Amino acid sequence: MQTHIVPVGFDYDRLIAPLIRDQFDVDLVILLEGAVGSEANVEYSRNIARKLEQDFQNLLGASTERLRIEDVYDYDAAFEQAFDLINDQLDDGSEVWVNVCSMPRPVSFAFATAAHSVMVERQADRDRIHTYYTAPEKYLETEMAEELRACRDLLRAIEPGEEASEDVPAESIATHLDSATELLAEFDERGTTIGAKRIGDGHIVELPVASFSNVKPFEELILFTLGEHGEFESVSELASTLARELNEEYTDSFRSKVIYNVDRLGPGGKGYIEQEDHGKSYRTRLSRIGELWVRAHADEESA
Repeated sequence: MQTHIVPVGFDYDRLIAPLIRDQFDVDLVILLEGAVGSEANVEYSRNIARKLEQDFQNLLGASTERLRIEDVYDYDAAFEQAFDLINDQLDDGSEVWVNVCSMPRPVSFAFATAAHSVMVERQADRDRIHTYYTAPEKYLETEMAEELRACRDLLRAIEPGEEASEDVPAESIATHLDSATELLAEFDERGTTIGAKRIGDGHIVELPVASFSNVKPFEELILFTLGEHGEFESVSELASTLARELNEEYTDSFRSKVIYNVDRLGPGGKGYIEQEDHGKSYRTRLSRIGELWVRAHADEESA
């Protein structure tokens, strides 16, 4: 069973053409849709998804599912969704292929990082997890810009006051000429995008790096405890809380065990925990990738 997870943005060819040309076996395609930008952009992306759904079925004989991503700029939610989705497909016996060509970068990076994280945790299944990218043969933006230049020059060539027909008055020609000139000026100055969109409290989405090591059972307990309680003023406070929740005696040996595992999970180890100097102790909390790990494994904690 070959499952392809495909985030849908504004691309068509890069999401299906390589699979046809390289004669991939495709059994199931999961198309991920999200609201991106203006209403016109959202509708355009939905049309692409509908066309892909039909063509994956007609050209490759694949079954299709369409899933919604509520916020394409919420990296954490996308990571959690990707982590669960990839694990579910592996549990069903599928080989999983994750396409990272399209959709806003937070989604693509979240799915790529989640695939890597699953690969680390499921070493026996690492040959069944793939991420891939396809380069376009050409970009249409520059060709569209050149065509727009030609249209602008054509409008300029029309004599002032001259009317192409009764349905195209001179003021309409002037309006389109001004619009084309302004759009081209922005394209030449800024490229294909404008500005920086505010996302949450700022204008960037940090993309954390996945760990290269699996998490052991006692390390899991530490991570879940940090996830539940947040920040601890010291490792001793964390150890005391762990001992109480595990109904164990708080001894020097137990405290040393916690310190050892916190070190393994810290910046010099797996990177799931970060610490800050606080007098003679260290404030201890989850790092960004640690928070993602806890979020992605919340169901396991409940079980």
